[in-house]
Amino acid sequence: MIDPVVDESRLRLRDDDTVVVDVRWYLDGRSGRAAYEKGHLLGAIFIDLDSALARPATPADGRHPLPDPVVFAEAMAAAGIGDQNTVIAYDDAGGVVAARLVWMLRATGHDAALLDGGLNAWSGELTTEVPVRPEAVFTAREWPAERLATIEETVDGGAVVLDARDANRFRGEFEPVDPRPGHIPGARNLPCRENLGADGRFLAVEQLRERFAGVGAGGDADVISYCGSGVTACHNLIALEHAGLGAGRLYPGSWSQYSATDRPAATGD
Repeated sequence: MIDPVVDESRLRLRDDDTVVVDVRWYLDGRSGRAAYEKGHLLGAIFIDLDSALARPATPADGRHPLPDPVVFAEAMAAAGIGDQNTVIAYDDAGGVVAARLVWMLRATGHDAALLDGGLNAWSGELTTEVPVRPEAVFTAREWPAERLATIEETVDGGAVVLDARDANRFRGEFEPVDPRPGHIPGARNLPCRENLGADGRFLAVEQLRERFAGVGAGGDADVISYCGSGVTACHNLIALEHAGLGAGRLYPGSWSQYSATDRPAATGD
C-alpha cells in the first residue's frame, strides 16, 4: 500500500489510475466547493465532506458520523473513484480535512495518501477546469471494527486517547460548535495542526515519533484518536501511521457525540 503521505514529486509522476481529490471544508461555513471552483490542482475532482464522507448529524451520533458503507461506495463510484484507483487527497489546511477521506479509504483497503503540504505547498499553477470522470466500480466494505473505538472503549482507560483539537478547545476555553466545552477525562491533547512545520508540511518522522512518545503514544501503544467530530482526528492517525507507529483507532462520534451526553467533562491541561 502507498505511504499515507506523499510529496509533490509523487503527484507529478501519477499515472492514469491515480485520482487527485480536493477535500476542502471549513468549520466556519464557507463553501469548500466554491473554493475548489476558484482554483484547484489540474485534474483534481472535488469530494464534499458532508455528503460523501459523513451521514447527517444527530446528537446521538455527533456532527460527522461515518456514512453507511454503501452510501460511501456510491459517492466514490459517482466521482469516478474505483477499486483499482490510488487517491491522493489535499486541502488548504495541511491535510487536516482531507485526512478523513484518506483514512476512510485506507481503513477499507484502498490505496490513498495525503499530499504533503496540500494546496498551499503546491508549486505549480491552479486551474478552474472541472474534469469529468466516468462512473467507476467501487465495492462497499464495512468499516473494520479494529480501526474504530466506541464511546465506552474511549473512556475505559485501556488506551491512550488523543484529542486532536487545538489546545484552547481541549482546555475548555473556547467551544464554537459543540454542546459544552472541555475534553474527555484522561485524554491527552495532541493538536493535529502541530504535526506540521512552518511550511505546512509534515514534521520529519523522528519528530513525529517524539510528539507521540511525549503523550504516551509511542511503541506498541493502543491509540484512540478523536477531535470535534471525527474529521481532524484522522490527521493524527495518518501521522501515527506515517511515523511507523501503527494504525490506531478512530472514535467517530468524538467530542460532538460525547458532549451531548451527561458523561463528565474535563477542562484545563
